[in-house]
Parts: sequence; C-alpha cells; structure tokens
Amino acid sequence: MKTLNDIRSTFLSYFERNGHEVVPSSPLVPRNDPTLMFTAAGMVQFKNLFTGVETRDYSRATTAQKCVRAGGKHNDLDNVGYTARHHTFFEMLGNFSFGDYFKEDAIPLAWDLLTKGFGIDESRLLVTVYHTDEEAVQIWKKHAGLSDDRIIRIATDDNFWSAGPTGPCGPCTEIFYDHGDHIWGGPPGSPEEDGDRFVEIWNLVFMQYEQLEDGTRRDLPNQSIDTGMGIERVAALLQGTNDNYATDLMRSLIEASADASNTDPDGPGKTHHRVIADHLRSTSFLIADGVMPSNDGRGYVLRRIMRRAMRHAHLLGVQDPLMHKLVPALVGQMGAAYPELGQAQSLITETLQLEETRFKQTLERGLKLLEDEVSGLDKGAHLSGQAAFKLYDTFGFPLDLTQDALREKGMGVDTDGFDAAMAEQKAKARAAWAGSGEAADATVWFDVADKHGTTDFLGYDTESAEGQIVAIIKDGAVADMAKAGDTVQIALNQTPFYAESGGQVGDTGTIRTDGALIRVTDTRKAADVFIHFGTVEEGEVTPSKAAVLTVDHARRTSIRANHSATHLLHEALRGALGDHVAQRGSLNAADRLRFDFSHAKALSAQELSQVEQEVNDYIRQNTAVETRIMTPDDARALGAQALFGEKYGDEVRVVSMGREDGSGKGTDKSTYSLELCGGTHVRQTGDIGAFVLLGDSASSAGVRRIEALTGSEALAWLREQQMALAGIAEAMKTSSADVPERVKALMEERKSLNNEVAQLRRELAMVGGGGATAPEAVDVGGIKFMAQVLQGVTGKDLPALVDEFKASLGSGAVLLIADTSGKAAVAGGVTADLTDKVSAVDIVKAAVVELGGKGGGGRPDMAQGGGASAENAEGAIAAATAILKG
Repeated sequence: MKTLNDIRSTFLSYFERNGHEVVPSSPLVPRNDPTLMFTAAGMVQFKNLFTGVETRDYSRATTAQKCVRAGGKHNDLDNVGYTARHHTFFEMLGNFSFGDYFKEDAIPLAWDLLTKGFGIDESRLLVTVYHTDEEAVQIWKKHAGLSDDRIIRIATDDNFWSAGPTGPCGPCTEIFYDHGDHIWGGPPGSPEEDGDRFVEIWNLVFMQYEQLEDGTRRDLPNQSIDTGMGIERVAALLQGTNDNYATDLMRSLIEASADASNTDPDGPGKTHHRVIADHLRSTSFLIADGVMPSNDGRGYVLRRIMRRAMRHAHLLGVQDPLMHKLVPALVGQMGAAYPELGQAQSLITETLQLEETRFKQTLERGLKLLEDEVSGLDKGAHLSGQAAFKLYDTFGFPLDLTQDALREKGMGVDTDGFDAAMAEQKAKARAAWAGSGEAADATVWFDVADKHGTTDFLGYDTESAEGQIVAIIKDGAVADMAKAGDTVQIALNQTPFYAESGGQVGDTGTIRTDGALIRVTDTRKAADVFIHFGTVEEGEVTPSKAAVLTVDHARRTSIRANHSATHLLHEALRGALGDHVAQRGSLNAADRLRFDFSHAKALSAQELSQVEQEVNDYIRQNTAVETRIMTPDDARALGAQALFGEKYGDEVRVVSMGREDGSGKGTDKSTYSLELCGGTHVRQTGDIGAFVLLGDSASSAGVRRIEALTGSEALAWLREQQMALAGIAEAMKTSSADVPERVKALMEERKSLNNEVAQLRRELAMVGGGGATAPEAVDVGGIKFMAQVLQGVTGKDLPALVDEFKASLGSGAVLLIADTSGKAAVAGGVTADLTDKVSAVDIVKAAVVELGGKGGGGRPDMAQGGGASAENAEGAIAAATAILKG
C-alpha cells in the first residue's frame, strides 16, 4: 500500500526528474498576499513570479504545500467531520512553470504521473475543461486518447481559477476519478455532481491573465502553469477507499484520539474523532508557523478550530485535556516532511494544553447556560441575540460555538440581535476611551477597528510582508487619499511593524504601493490597530491598496539585541544584588538600552563589573531564545518575571534564554532568564554580540537606572575609549597599560602640591601676605574680634585659617572674607568659651547680607557663607561687629 508519505515523495521526485526545483512549503500565514487569511493553495508563494514582479534562479518548481481553509474566502470548517473529504488542513501537491512550459507539456506530465507513476486505471479518469479552451481539449485527445464523453466542458468559474479577488488567474482543466457505480453521484456538470462517486484529484491551471482591482484582466508577461493535487484524495483512491479519513495518516490520528479517550474509533463517536484528527493538524501547523490563539484575526480562527475540536472531545466524555496528548502522533507522521512541526512541538503541546484547560471551564459553564436558554424553545427556533451575546460577553462562550452546538439541535441564533449587542458594547468602549484623558481623535481608531478589524502582527518571525491599507488618517480624520508631502497615519490588515509597548520602541521602515512610497517614522497602537506614522514621499496613496511593508532591518536588529540584553541584565542584577531587584521601567531603542530597577544604593565598581561579565557570559553561551504561551498565573508559577508597566491578558508570551548549566539544554529549572514579554527578540543570545555597561545613576527614590550598549554600538564605544586611552598614554609618554599607575601617581602629586599651596596661602594670610596687612584684634563689648579681607585664598582655605586665628586669640571671635574672582567667601569662628554668648552662625549671616548673599550656616563655633561681591567688606565687618555688641 502506498502511504501518504510515499505519495508525497513519489510526486516530488517525479517532477524533480523532469527539471523542477523542489521548493519547501511556504508558511501558512501568507507574506506576499494580504487578501488571504491563510495559504490555501500551492501557488500563493509564487504569486509574484506569475505576475513578473519577482524572478528566481529556476523556471520550474514543485512543492508539497501545507494549506488551511478555515476563514475568509476558503472556509470548510463547518463541513469538517461530516463529509468524506472536507478538511481545515490539507496538503496540496503541485508543479509550476514560470514562463517555461504551458498546456502542451503540463497535461502530459500530469497524465503520465497518474497512470504510470501511480498506476491509476486510465478508464477511471475523466477531465473537465473551460468551455472555450479548445486547445486543452485537443491535447487531452492527442496525448491521453480521451473520447469526447470523458472531456466535459464547463462554462462556470469552476473551471476558471483565481487565488483571490486580484492576481494571477486563468482557465483550468480538472482530473476526476470514478470510484464506481456502487457509490452515489454523477460526473461534474450533472445534477448528481455533489455525490461521492466522481472525485476531483488534480486541477491544472493555465495562468494566462492577471485580475486587476477594477475587474479587468490583462495578459501575463509569460504564460505559466499552476497545478494542485490534494494528497489526501489521491491517497484515498490508491488505498482503495473514497474516504480521506480512512487513509493511513488520518487513520493513525483517529486511532490516537480513540486510544487517548478510551473510546471506539468507529463507534458512536466516529465524527468526533474525525474532527479531532483534522483539527489537530491545522492547529499544530498554525502554531508552528507563529499563529497564537486570540480574539481576533488569524488567532481567532485558530482558537475557533481548537475549541471546535475540544468540544467534540467533550462530547466523547473526555474529562481531561486531550489534544496536547496527540501531538507526538502527528509529529511522528508528518515531522520528517515538515521539520518545523518537530521544532515547535513543545510550543504546540503547551499551547493546546493551556487553551483546553481554560476552555474546559468555559465549555461546561457555557453549555449549561445554553441548555437553560433553549430549554423552552421549539426545534427550528432561534436563540435571541441578547442571550447569545450574554454567553459571549459574560461567560466567554463565543458565538460560533453557540451556533455549532445549536446546529445539532436544529436551532439557530439571531445574529442580527447579537451584532446589535456587540455594537452597543463597542460604543461604550469608545466613550470610555474618550473619557480616559487620551487624545480625543484617538477614538477614530475604534471606528477603524469596527469597520476593518484589528491588525494581525506578523513581526515575530518576519520583517517584510504584504498588507492591505484599510485606513488613512490625515489631520486627525479619515482621508480618501494622501499625496507626496502629506503626514499620515496608516492602518493595514496585517503588518510586520512592531508597535511601541513594553519599553520597546516602534519600528520604522517603508510602505510601498503601486506608485507610492510612505516613509514610516514610528509605529504605535490604539484599539488593537497598529498605527504607522509617516510621510508620503512619492505618489498618491489610497485605501484598499495592496502594499509591500518593509521594516528597517538594521534598526530592528539593534532593538532586538537591546531588548534581549535587558532580560539578561535583569537576571544578572538579581543575581548580584538580590531578589528584591524588579524592573521599574525600561527603554529598548536602536542605539541603547535603559533599565530602571528597585535598589536603594549605587552599585559598586565590582558589582557593575560582575553584572557586565555575567551578561556577556550568557551572550557567548549562544543558546536559543524560546517563546511559549501560557496564562499569567502559570507563567509566574514557573518563575517568570513580569515586566513593569505591562498589561497582561488571559495569555502571555513567556520568553526564556540562557541555561544555568551552560549546555544549552535543560529543564525550566536550568533556564537563566524567564520573563513575560510581548516584544521581539534575537533568535540566539549570541546575536546580541556584546554588552557594555555605561554606569548607574539614581532615577527616583529607591530606584536606580542603568544605561548600556550592545552590538556595534558597544564596540564603537569601546573603540572610542581605547582611542582616548591611547591619546592619554601618548601625552604622558607611557604605554596604555601603565596609564592607571601614572595617573594615580600624578593625582597623588597634585594632591600634595595642592596641600602645599594651601598651606602657603594660609601662612601668607597669617602674616598679612597677599596685599593685606596682618590683622589686629579689637575689643568689641569685652570680646576680642579679629576681621580681615584676604586675597589669593579660596573659600576652602578659610576654615583652617579661622581655626589658626582663633588659636592665636585664645579667646575671641574671627571673621574672614575672601575675594574670589569677584565673589565673596565668608567664614566666622568663636572660641569655645564664648559660644554660650555669641554664635558664629549669627556673625556670618549678618556679614553675608551686606555682601549680597543669603543665609549661611554651620556650628556656633564655626560657620560659612557666601556673597555676590566683596566690595562692601567694610559693611560686612560692621554688621558682624554689631552682633558682638549685642
């Protein structure tokens, strides 16, 4: 029996032998087609090759493309589990020609693979063609020998293919397999075509046109080929069945579900096992490609698929989370063909377990409430929109799940009433925002979110993608157009640009449309809409335009390095200073990082050195930076540090880096840094490059601030320091290594000389040097008083001089005024035996006022102050004399 893995290998090898490049599957999140929610066909990654926008070093390609159809134009979700061939996830095998060969080669390649490569009975095959494509008809007759009754002309879009509302398109020919008259159904185009007897297995699209936004078509520069074969359908017929769920891969997943739930795979729960098996594939592959469950966009579709599977597990009677237990079975079946599945296995497992654990509570509560709401309704009735919204808003039971549960009871939901209740809630949210002190025009983004939805962020794993402009804001209002020179704010359906949050600055870069260029200077977020601030540099930009979004790579790289270094710094500080260290603010910019943390005193040079060395040790360890999704409580229980100022929802990203044992492997206990964070990070700690601490300072009471550099900025700073040191060494005529000792010696010499100079100044002052005569004591109210104005001394010299004059007096008071470059320094002293009668503080304060100053202070026996000028020294001495007189 040919297994599904055998079929994939045979297909790719066949086309490789026929000159095709084997190209890996592209991600499920399209990077080059903003009109698609998920990759739903093999040609998506080649769209720009078909239109001639892009060229590669091959003109023929073949792929096994992973696809999801569960949202947007392609949505098979509601049928999955109830039919033999509907899936949310499937593999599309395809061969492609980019201006190389066309119909005359594509048809023979397909026919020969089916009949010779796979050995399918020719008599069981028939084809359809677009009704005007006579060329394809003649090729089928010539190469395959098909008679007219086995070539069916179709006049509808069923045989005219396009990937979306715009882009490459063209007529196609479809190959059908006849499973036999024991199965009900008729050939395509007949009244019984919806039966299961005749199954389409391969579609050959002849790319001839490009569909434009205005509805017209133009010829492509090169005629090309795009084909798609559903591997599950081919596997079914080669394995003797018309049921995709009976194939080897699907059967293995169904049996894994039955084993884990201890139920019969073919018993009453047969449909439940089919849903679980299918949804396990789609959810696992979506998570592996970076989609995380959320309440909007792609994340919402993922959550919807997950919860649908989990409800079917509940209907099997399973009490504990089930889905995460099946991941090893999936990886065992498909991990070799898709390595990303194995690489993300732990993330997939944890995400499924988290979602199912939380959903169990929601499901049990919601189903009970739902039963109460519909208990009095007749079959065919509709649940009120208000009741459905209450289940959603108050109890977290989503509308689609309510509809799915009621479908089995033959009931529906008043969706208009639900929408009205939702609109009322959004209106309240807008009013709350407007009253929160934010800019009044920020409420415009709620309107954008209502009309176009929120923004899907693609930037965790890409820096470029295509998006569709949904709104242009100019001068605070929605605009229909912006032209060169206009300052604008742009919203798109998806973006790789990171919006400022959590201390990480917003991305910059460019947005290009057909004929326009916007330079993005910042990215922020409001109402979960990413706002791209910028200036139109070229052309005119209008809404609904497809755009190529490119983040400034060098800047993003530096920001990522600084953000990841902040996590390592946080942990190094905790290790050096204690567990009381907690983040109190941060800035992760392109040129530097800043980290505020709780700590009462400045760090010593030794502590700073220890922290810097430890961060660099973990950078050199070069371990992978890993991300997981969990609840905030589970993350904190695991030991993750929460970032200051960050608002957390029901789920958080937990970023881990570094291993305590240095091996790059280990359990959570050996993880060095574990933090809740929604920012972007390096892939390996070694990508940070280098880390240099610039020092710490006080930020506020009990909070210290560290500034640091990473990567090229750190190396540039080190080079500057090295050059400065070399310049000092040259000036000192010594080597760089000897500079510290030479500087120390010079400082000691300078200190000695300063002391010597100060002593000489004091001695001169004592004997009347510096242009003054030696002071003489006078009797003021029975107290000997010595006052003098000095030149050539500093304010620092005065206290020592006061002490010496006091000693010479034995008993008395002293006032010295130094004329220091236009300003006045004042010092006064009173011997200990007189401090109970007069205070040096009062003497100085009186003198300072006369010198144009304020205040003055010290002790009763010694005080100091300063004035604006020494010109009124006589008045100052007179004021001091008056104090002594009392």
